[in-house]
Amino acid sequence: MKRPPARDRLSTLVGIALLAVMLFPVYWMVNASLQPAGNLLRAGWFPRHPDFGGYATALHDQGRNLVTSLVVALGSVVLSLALAAPAAYALAHFRLRGTRLMLLGVLVTQMVPGIVVANALYSAYTDLGLLNSWLGLVLADSTAGVPFSILLLHAFLRGVPREIVEAARVDGAGRLRVLWSVVLPVSRNALITAGLFTFLFSWSDFLFALTLNTTDTVRPVTVGIYEYIGAHTNQWNAIMATAVLASLPASALLVLVQRHVTAGLTGGAVK
Repeated sequence: MKRPPARDRLSTLVGIALLAVMLFPVYWMVNASLQPAGNLLRAGWFPRHPDFGGYATALHDQGRNLVTSLVVALGSVVLSLALAAPAAYALAHFRLRGTRLMLLGVLVTQMVPGIVVANALYSAYTDLGLLNSWLGLVLADSTAGVPFSILLLHAFLRGVPREIVEAARVDGAGRLRVLWSVVLPVSRNALITAGLFTFLFSWSDFLFALTLNTTDTVRPVTVGIYEYIGAHTNQWNAIMATAVLASLPASALLVLVQRHVTAGLTGGAVK
């Protein structure tokens, strides 16, 4: 067998080095979470005697916050897809005036600074009684998920053959039936991709969670870690353990749907 060219070996080494640099914070986070409580600067490069006390403390103190983040993220996914799928289908297949202008408006909404949206929502939530509520956070996080999902799904749905839509219409299916029984099944990859990114947006949200909550009733894990650092600066193992636990759902979800995400991101461009 021929040896790979020197350029390929160099590219491989550079790729490995960059990957090591990017993964080093993850390694250090896991390593620190297995160290005894105390000064993190004295921690070794490898936990020779792993201490899981940090994880016990994290689950006791942050378990409720993890559940809150999971509920809010899943709620944002459901709401975002429920609104974005029909909107993207209408923009892609209906003959509407100003379609490009509407898409431009959707794109512009993603350029508005988050702090501006958070301040506006705080004023509205105060009047509506949605502060310190799961519904309020779901609606707030969906302000990022809905525009992104519309743009992604619209790019994919433009490639759905009109023939199958027209065939379903000829068979007597209404527009909603066509959307539910024909369009959405063939758009599974795009839906999974949009849902994954919406989940990541909501799971990692800090600005809305901090601005729209004034009590401990509904506290996502991002705010929990923020306040945890101020209250337990000497328990870095518990802080890092919380960060590890907060990373697991998103990491596991990404691994499970990686194939669908790759197909969803490239499907619209190829078609």
